[in-house]
Amino acid sequence: MEGPVHVYLVGAHATGKTTLARWIRDNFGLPMISEVARGVLAEMEERLDSLRTDVELVSHYQSQVFERQIEAEQSQPGSFVSDRAFCNLAYAAHHSNVMNEVTTDPRFAEYMGQVRKGIVFFLRPHRELLKEDGVRAGVDWEEVLRIDGMVKMMLEMFAVPYIPISCLSMQERTRTAERVLALAGLNPTQPRRRYLQSVAPVPARGRTLSETMAGASNAAPSAGGPGTL
Repeated sequence: MEGPVHVYLVGAHATGKTTLARWIRDNFGLPMISEVARGVLAEMEERLDSLRTDVELVSHYQSQVFERQIEAEQSQPGSFVSDRAFCNLAYAAHHSNVMNEVTTDPRFAEYMGQVRKGIVFFLRPHRELLKEDGVRAGVDWEEVLRIDGMVKMMLEMFAVPYIPISCLSMQERTRTAERVLALAGLNPTQPRRRYLQSVAPVPARGRTLSETMAGASNAAPSAGGPGTL
């Protein structure tokens, strides 16, 4: 890819987006855009419970999150990794009255165009990852599935190319991210860590397995020789 590379991790809450984004940040040296929703919530000095019951309040909150995300990305002149993109609009569609206003705003079409040019990982949900953290919209499994479906619908609706990550294993997730980013021309900035202590090689004792097998092959009788029928 030419120019700055924008890496997005999208999906429902409690899917491990921030965890994987941090791994990409630490291993590829990319600035990370994170905690936008938390920052807006802290500034509003509101409790999460209020966002679940006050439609006007949640409409203001979701519109602010969307605008702050755009501002945060525009403040990064180069490559970056972000633990969200348009994900909050999936919540807005379920809990607020702001969806039509946001999607008809000229900035929305421009923003989706920018996301379309980036590398988008779509993290799918797992029950094992559900936990309350005071910011997420809830840890109800049905709610997570609804948001997951909405995010997928938006990816398809706006023709955003994406790499689905359905595995739960962090090892498999990082392997997938590492390979995709390598194909995009990004290489890790940190050398792979070694866990075994460096020691002097142990002198070989006797013949190696390959030598033993080669000797056995040479000793075998040839076709038509003694021992054949």
